[in-house]
Amino acid sequence: MDFQLNQQVCDGVESLINDYAKISLDDLVIMAYTEDSAESVALLSESLKLKKVQHHFIMINPLSDEEFLYELTCLLPNAAALKGDIVFLTFEKNTMSHNNVFRKILMNCNEKQCRVIRVISAGYEFFAQSLAVKPEVLSKRNTAILEKLMKAKDLIITTKSGTNLTVVLDNNRYRWISNRGIIKDSSFMMLPAGEVATFPANINGTLVAEFAFNVNIITDVDARLVNSPVTVKIVNGRAVDFQCNNKDVVEIVNHCFGNKNGKVVGELGFGTNIGIKRAIPLNSHINERVPGIHLGFGDHNQLPETANYKCSSHLDLICEGGTIWVDSELVPIDLQEIKPSVNAHPENLYAEDLKSPVDQQDMELDDCCGLTKN
Repeated sequence: MDFQLNQQVCDGVESLINDYAKISLDDLVIMAYTEDSAESVALLSESLKLKKVQHHFIMINPLSDEEFLYELTCLLPNAAALKGDIVFLTFEKNTMSHNNVFRKILMNCNEKQCRVIRVISAGYEFFAQSLAVKPEVLSKRNTAILEKLMKAKDLIITTKSGTNLTVVLDNNRYRWISNRGIIKDSSFMMLPAGEVATFPANINGTLVAEFAFNVNIITDVDARLVNSPVTVKIVNGRAVDFQCNNKDVVEIVNHCFGNKNGKVVGELGFGTNIGIKRAIPLNSHINERVPGIHLGFGDHNQLPETANYKCSSHLDLICEGGTIWVDSELVPIDLQEIKPSVNAHPENLYAEDLKSPVDQQDMELDDCCGLTKN
């Protein structure tokens, strides 16, 4: 294996099995993985063997695999003969592929007996950092933010790096997404977890992203921004100028901003995963979950009728930490020192921050990441 086993990784494997996927001894686990995530599956398989949990695995091609549905169907048992549930786990490093396949599988299964957990950014840091916090903790932190912001209209957001943004929310029009590592009904669980996000009705000011970027392009460029922050000036919900001293990062930003609607702020996001302690070089969702603010430029996370535009790119620029001043309240939200809520998580929120046929009614938009190579 490329990464060393240590206690953090072993704890992460156990947390995935017990806390997130909630796998029992009577369950059947089917793992689908791309070649770049084989080590993650090997780790999980060893633990499942020790627990004597029945499991199979199948390697898939990212984004396009004509045989996958057939091969996956062949692994399905007679549901009546299975005491437990069928748990599908997918592992990919750069992509999130074949949602349409899993939608078809779920349609043909008793949904109470099937659940789908999708992992992007699979690897050492996924186990060591993003799974260090139980989903119940993430849920309470997400709830604490949502309780304030789902009622809010005006926000002022600042960070130590120099971000200063004024935001207008329209909670009657734009939906909130809450990714907290808890599966809901027949929706998928997407990991790593720990984020709430919406679409800003309007946003102005300056973003200084000093933590990392995450973009739906397969790239080997180091995603960390600590030595090369990206400063973006935003006017009426669009980027009008940016600066950065790293030519590779500049090339990525120019590529995304050059796309039709690529400068639109399509996402206002807040990371909540306190297990994320450091930025990693990988272009990944792990960085996006750090407690802090991020803005997503380009494609949005809304239904087509509410945010009526499309964009081929989605570029998240991420800040660590941040303060949110809500309407006229005198005490702001400190994103690194959130007091967990004791209340129930709000109902009827979306749990995914990726596009799916249920949201888009368009199979061509089924894969969320890694659409091109830079």
